[in-house]
Amino acid sequence: MSSVALIAIPCDVQTVGDQKRYTVDTIPVDTIARITQAIPVLVPAHGDKLDIDGLLSRVQGVFVPGGLTNVHPSHYGKWPSEKYGPFDPARDATTLPLIRAALDRGVPLLMACRGFQELNVALGGSLKREPDDLPEENKHATPESANTEDERYRLRHNLNVEAGGLLASILKQRHVVVNSLHSQLVDDLAPGLTIEATADDGTVEAVSVAGAKGFALGVVFHPEYWAERDQPSHAILRAFAAAVHAYAGGKQDQAAA
Repeated sequence: MSSVALIAIPCDVQTVGDQKRYTVDTIPVDTIARITQAIPVLVPAHGDKLDIDGLLSRVQGVFVPGGLTNVHPSHYGKWPSEKYGPFDPARDATTLPLIRAALDRGVPLLMACRGFQELNVALGGSLKREPDDLPEENKHATPESANTEDERYRLRHNLNVEAGGLLASILKQRHVVVNSLHSQLVDDLAPGLTIEATADDGTVEAVSVAGAKGFALGVVFHPEYWAERDQPSHAILRAFAAAVHAYAGGKQDQAAA
């Protein structure tokens, strides 16, 4: 490849003191750079002021990471109760059209945690909140007992991978353990999404886009955290990297296979 690939990563809007900042966790950014050997391009949450077509004409992949907030319920027809919060309307206004446009172009897409939820909402699905009264080990949300980041992101949820799907072709396994940290669950699955894996309780944990022009995988867990220490996490990231470099080399058909 004659030039280094670029991967767009959308930011949150975060207020620090009295300043608003565009932010993103360093872990996914560093992992994407390291595993894909591409340059991460951090995209400010400019909403309809962002030239999405211009952006997508210059990048060879999009990674939509987790974040500090949840998708606003108004995007999927629910009353915006604070129990669904906190919210980041500027990120919603950026990522939802960005995901749709990337799919239209066939730009390789990997979406994790909030990114997975944004994919479902962007294509017409809805979300619901996980019950608060579940025992910690049964919850998908961040463990309240965690005292360190390794404890917070520990691999603790069984994942049942659907046979014959994209994720199965990547993992070469039917059962793996992942690090889910989400309190928002899929309610109605968006039309056009294919379930790639579920948790033991039936929660949808991974999806692909049926008939996608390019690589398009959404996982509600965090493969970026254990990138080199967990084989399934590494395999997902390497599959995305391969799609990005194939797309960068003009091999869209190979990237979508």
